[in-house]
Amino acid sequence: MPASPRALRPMHLRCCFLLLFTLLGMTCARGAVFPLAGAAILAEDDVTMALAAKLLQRDLAAVTGTPARRAATLEDCGAVCIVIGRHDAPLLHTIAITEGLDFAALAGGRERYIRVGIDSRQRPGTRLLVIAGADTRGAIYGTVDLTRELGVSAWEWWADVKPVVQAAPVVRGERLLSDTPSVRYRGVFLNDEDWGLQPWAAGFDPAGDLGPTAYARIFELLWRLKANLVWPAMHDSTRPFYSIAGNAETARDHAIIVGTSHAEPMLRNNVREWRKEDGPFNFFTNRAVLARYWQQRVEAVRGFENIYTVGIRGVHDSAMEGATTLDQARAGVAAAIDLQRGLLAGAQRRPAAQVPQVLTVYKEVLEIYNSGLRVPDDITLVWPDDNYGYLHQLGTQAEARRGGGAGLYYHLSYWGRPHDYLWLATTHPGLIRDQLQRAFATDTDRLWVANVGDIKPGEYLTQYFLDAAFDRRVLERPAAQHLRAWMATQFGAAHAGAIADVMMGFYQLAWERRPEFMGFSQTEPTTPTRQSDYLQSGGEEAELRLERYADLVTRAQSIAAALPEERRDAYFQLVLYPVRAAASLNARILKLDLAAQYARAGRPAAKSHAAGARAAQAAIDADTARYNAQAGGKWRGMMDAAPRRLPVFASPAWPAYEMPARSGCALAYPATLSQQGGMLSFTRGRPATKTLTVFAHDATHWSAGPVPAGLRLSPASGQLDAANGQEQRIAVSYDGSDIGPLALECGGKTIQAEVQLAPGADVATEHDRIITLPATAARADAGWSTVDVGSFGAAMRSAFALPSRPPALRYSFHSHTAGPARIRIVALPVHPLTSRHRLRIGVALDRQEPATFDFATHGRSDEWKRNVLSNTAVREWTVPALTPGRHELVMRALDPGFILDRIDILFDGAPAYYGRAPSR
Repeated sequence: MPASPRALRPMHLRCCFLLLFTLLGMTCARGAVFPLAGAAILAEDDVTMALAAKLLQRDLAAVTGTPARRAATLEDCGAVCIVIGRHDAPLLHTIAITEGLDFAALAGGRERYIRVGIDSRQRPGTRLLVIAGADTRGAIYGTVDLTRELGVSAWEWWADVKPVVQAAPVVRGERLLSDTPSVRYRGVFLNDEDWGLQPWAAGFDPAGDLGPTAYARIFELLWRLKANLVWPAMHDSTRPFYSIAGNAETARDHAIIVGTSHAEPMLRNNVREWRKEDGPFNFFTNRAVLARYWQQRVEAVRGFENIYTVGIRGVHDSAMEGATTLDQARAGVAAAIDLQRGLLAGAQRRPAAQVPQVLTVYKEVLEIYNSGLRVPDDITLVWPDDNYGYLHQLGTQAEARRGGGAGLYYHLSYWGRPHDYLWLATTHPGLIRDQLQRAFATDTDRLWVANVGDIKPGEYLTQYFLDAAFDRRVLERPAAQHLRAWMATQFGAAHAGAIADVMMGFYQLAWERRPEFMGFSQTEPTTPTRQSDYLQSGGEEAELRLERYADLVTRAQSIAAALPEERRDAYFQLVLYPVRAAASLNARILKLDLAAQYARAGRPAAKSHAAGARAAQAAIDADTARYNAQAGGKWRGMMDAAPRRLPVFASPAWPAYEMPARSGCALAYPATLSQQGGMLSFTRGRPATKTLTVFAHDATHWSAGPVPAGLRLSPASGQLDAANGQEQRIAVSYDGSDIGPLALECGGKTIQAEVQLAPGADVATEHDRIITLPATAARADAGWSTVDVGSFGAAMRSAFALPSRPPALRYSFHSHTAGPARIRIVALPVHPLTSRHRLRIGVALDRQEPATFDFATHGRSDEWKRNVLSNTAVREWTVPALTPGRHELVMRALDPGFILDRIDILFDGAPAYYGRAPSR
């Protein structure tokens, strides 16, 4: 995407200094263009700058359609020359003197650059575009921003996004000074690589694994994303990073800092490097061997740029060995850190406080830290999420003032309980935005690492995370705007809006339930799949979910057909595969469940639904094969549609349903398993659309009788036969007015449809014995704001710095059923902002005494598992007797960062839904 205004800031001199600039041989005009046709590239004599020049050379060739030339000296440049290097390197220093350029603004800076186009005064007739970095990475990012301005995607290689060819490319020529990145260390953790990245690398890299050829491509991607840190892949399917010749040097040549995950202290890959003959990985009983093991690594890498993880856990992602109490664990971690700092100081020949170190307080380490672990002030505390995108804890004001600052570790992919999500990257961008805003609000800006799994198909989420890390202002606009801008970069502005809408629909459906969670099973321990909760009300909720996915697929395929041929591989990888794969898995699961339910009800569609489920599994297999065969097999091994072979991915036993031995036609209503299951229910004055299903046991025709005023049917007639399972869903739309009786003619007989019109009101009112109050329907005090995530696509968040008086959300609603009611407060399962906070709200109905609810969960409880699988946290209370009429419910925030999704008020006999009450 184009560089942000923050990344490229024009110099604050005005054209009143025109005379000065003329004397220096430069142009002052703001917005002046700089033609790049025929440009040569001249780079500082440095291996990293040579790699940057090579990247630019390749990009220029892709943009112009002609090879770009490298120059060895200024004299070789010709008419146009792009010069790249550190501002204080000999090449740039000489140019600054001879051309009168001022790079003083870069002195002492970090990862910044100045870019300026000039007419050379030393060599008349030559134009120079100079990119001077405050340091090596500053020069790299200046090069990357130039290629972005030319329209080259960060994913030009990793997702085959081809740039638009321009015969005469131009860029801005004015002086530009970039800002310092918002987060100092920004990068990715390559993890759970067993199912994509490692099998792909085994065929791509001559090392037969993740070696220097594969890592060179990964590091170039990090350049394009303006990241500077990697935690290498570390599962036992992969040879350790430092065991493959050239890996460390490739990172050094690309100016990429190497760190390691929370379970790998001192850059050691314990899974493959700790040998059984070395004894137990027990700091209490085997300290000397562990010390020697760590020392070997820190001595070997002393000449490289690294960030060292300190502390100790188990060999892999497990608790430390040997500690039987929390006090013992705390003492052991403290002693391990002390020993490790001594090793670092010795290896680096400088005080430990000058060596970058992090302690990631992941899983049980957070409990150890909160119990009173004293961490040296210079060590960066890295706060993790709970593996499902919700930051578990952030720093207090006192913790934020620590010399080492704070960072975060965030999952965009995860292997573990209660269920993996390794296949499709489905985390909602609105959730990422909210969580990263929390990080900045608590000064968590020293180090950000995203667990990106296999990289693909998480391209967009990875870029969104790293764009925000580089420039915090990215988070000031809604996530959907960033998504649209990103799609414009990949596929052009003409299609960007439509594609972004499709993908936001994809994320919204996954927000309700990720595809990998649709089996309603769990892992560690692994449990079998079961019938979906989408069928609790009788099947309509499942049918509507299938319709929403089918609509996404139709729209996505229509866009694909309109794209130029050269963009279709990229579109398949970035959009079409994830959308179709998610739709197919949902179809396989839900259609099979519906088939069983319809068979029990004697509906003839059971057979066609079972066939549709089988076809959906075949579609997953075909699309996955196509993915791995793209670009002549470039991505062979990258996509696996059944990571870890969990039950949700397994092809089931395909049932055979026969047509029931019945005759005639019948109707099915939306919520058959509820008190009002035998009718269509509308609310007076509230336009709505409901589904009525007509089915027949023999092939026949149906049509609507005279449709009463106030209703419209789509379709109004049709054929029932084997092609549609001998049933048809009819959208019955109500316009809000009075309505009369509705009848259908089917098989020569008249079927009367039961239609109910419930009382209306001028506020939210009861519908099918449910009142739903979206969070954003409130009258809100200052201290609440909207976030762009939730079951309605938006929710309300209490401020990170609450006002002294708890701010309120006020809801008015009307009921017409007399009797007990359950009030369900549905929130997002966020965690308390810091260790000093809880997650409480106060709720009062009709000015009664308020009740207080705390939404905080503890550890990996069953409640937390339910919460993260559904992206909801629920508190409920019963009102013994809610009288018909108007009511007011007031909610007050008692802690910062609480997010309300909706409030459901349910009367006896209401349908049971997995998500919010369906609407069309």
